[in-house]
Amino acid sequence: MLRDHRWLQRYSYVCVVAALALLTLPILFPPVNGARIWIRLGGFSFQPGEFAKVLLAVFFAAYLAAGRSALAYTGRQVWRLQLPTGRVLGPVVAIWLLSVGVLVLERDLGTSLLFFGLFVVLLYVATGRTGWIAVGLLLAAAGAVAVGWLEPHVHSRVEEWLHPFASIEEGRGPGQVAQSLFSFAAGGVLGTGLGLGHSILVGFAAKSDFILATAGEELGLAGLSAVFLLYALLVERGYRAGLALRDPFGRLLAVGLASIVALQVFVIAGGVTGLIPLTGMAMPFLAQGGSSVVTNWAIVALLIRVSHVARRQYDGKVAP
Repeated sequence: MLRDHRWLQRYSYVCVVAALALLTLPILFPPVNGARIWIRLGGFSFQPGEFAKVLLAVFFAAYLAAGRSALAYTGRQVWRLQLPTGRVLGPVVAIWLLSVGVLVLERDLGTSLLFFGLFVVLLYVATGRTGWIAVGLLLAAAGAVAVGWLEPHVHSRVEEWLHPFASIEEGRGPGQVAQSLFSFAAGGVLGTGLGLGHSILVGFAAKSDFILATAGEELGLAGLSAVFLLYALLVERGYRAGLALRDPFGRLLAVGLASIVALQVFVIAGGVTGLIPLTGMAMPFLAQGGSSVVTNWAIVALLIRVSHVARRQYDGKVAP
C-alpha cells in the first residue's frame, strides 16, 4: 500500500491530529489497573497509544526535516551548549506539556517517557546540538519529579522502585518488582529451563511487561543477553537504513521508528530490573498484547519500506 515513505510527509498534520485523538480517547473510559490507556467496547479492547506513537514519529520526522536549519543554527551560546531560541523552543515545550498531560490524565508513565524521549532523540539527530539533550533532560526531570509527588498512582510506582522490599518487611508479601528481582536471581547465568520458572508468582503482569522476568528466570543471564542482542540488531538495522537514505524525512523517520523499539526495551527492562520506576508497557514481540504486536509489526514493515527505497536510491533507480 505504501510505495514510497515520502508520501507520509504530506499528511504529517493529519497524523498528529489522529495521534492526539487516539491519546485522549482513553480518558473517557474507566481505568484498568490504575491507568487510563485502554478502550473497551463489549468484548473488544485495544490500546490507542500504541498506534499513536507511530503517527507521532511521522509528524516529528516531518516537522524536524522542514525546520532543521532553524533548529541547528539559531540560539544562544551558554557555556559550551548551544541552546535554542524561545520561538524555536515553543514546539518542544508543547510536546513536553503533551507528555506531562498524558502522564497526569492517563497515569501512563511509559507512554509519556516514550513520546518525549522520541522527540528529544530526533531533535538531536536533526540538529547535532547537545543543547537539545540538556533541555530535554531538564524538562523530563522537572515533569517527572512534579508528577511523581503529586499523582498518587505514579508516586506509588516511585516508592516501590525506591523500596522494593518494603512490603515484605511490613508483612504484606513481595510486590511485583521484588518478585521480578527474585526471578532474575533464581535464573542465575544459565536459567532454570524453559517452562520451569515461577512466573505465576509475579501475577497478571507476567505475560506483559514482566515477561522479561520470566525470560530471565528460565533462560538466565546468557539467554537474556541474547534477547537484548536481537533487539539491538533490529534497532541497528533501522539506524543503518536511515543513514543510507538521502532525504531528511526518511532518515528521521527510520531513526524515529528504530528509537521507539529501543526506548520501549530500555523503559521496560529498566522498570523490571529496578533501574527506573515501573511503567507498565508491553515488551516488543515478547509480551502478550494485540495492539502492541500490530504496532511493532507496522514499525518493521515501515523500516523494510525505507530500507528498500534506500537500496534503490543507492542503485540509482529512485531520485534522491
